[in-house]
Amino acid sequence: MEIRIFGIEGLPEVKPGMDLTRLIVEAAQAQGTPLLERDILVVTQKVVSKAEGQLVDLSAVTPSALALGWAKQYGRDPRLVEVALREARRISRMDYGVMLVETHHGFYCINAGVDASNIPGSGMVALLPKDADASAARIREEVRRVTGLGVAVVITDSWGRPWREGITNVAIGAAGIAVLKDYRGTTDTYGHELRASAIAVVDEIASAAELVMGKVDMVPVALVRGYGYTPSEGKVRDLLRDPERDMFR
Repeated sequence: MEIRIFGIEGLPEVKPGMDLTRLIVEAAQAQGTPLLERDILVVTQKVVSKAEGQLVDLSAVTPSALALGWAKQYGRDPRLVEVALREARRISRMDYGVMLVETHHGFYCINAGVDASNIPGSGMVALLPKDADASAARIREEVRRVTGLGVAVVITDSWGRPWREGITNVAIGAAGIAVLKDYRGTTDTYGHELRASAIAVVDEIASAAELVMGKVDMVPVALVRGYGYTPSEGKVRDLLRDPERDMFR
């Protein structure tokens, strides 16, 4: 198997209401890597949030007492803290100047995914898409409408992990691809039955694609070609672990 990953360059600054799918298709065509059947489009959360208008002007935010007190203790912007609190379904921990929360989507991440990086101007932050699986499905269907091609779409964000330094790209939305590759019940090379091996395929695709996207290189989309994925209507929400089996909650 050979897998190739292309960074899609040349997209303009994405603004609310823009046709993100058209911009991606045209940019891929212009750089000589037009989309093909069964390609995988990997799209950063930030441009999806921009196109969908998931932006907040901090000048319009009035911090709560909790946000003011915690921000003062750690030298944070209380308005950003307040936005993160509003996006949280549950606070897991607030310590060391970091807020680990469960978002309304069911994700566990720092600051509820609220982020000011790669947003033009000052005082603006981006929220996660309201439903990244639905966002991925819309992009996929629009690609089919515009090009006639069947592709998979993975929407990503950069998160930290327990017990390890550094962040990595993970999938927060997907369409047209099986999110898990389940080996449970099969046997390995030596005849041992596999009991726990279920690979989060979309997370691995997200992480690999980040290598050509970067955090500061203005490459918000990658094209993954050659991976023999299983077409599926699965969603990233299918990866969320049930609370009764979650050791970290």
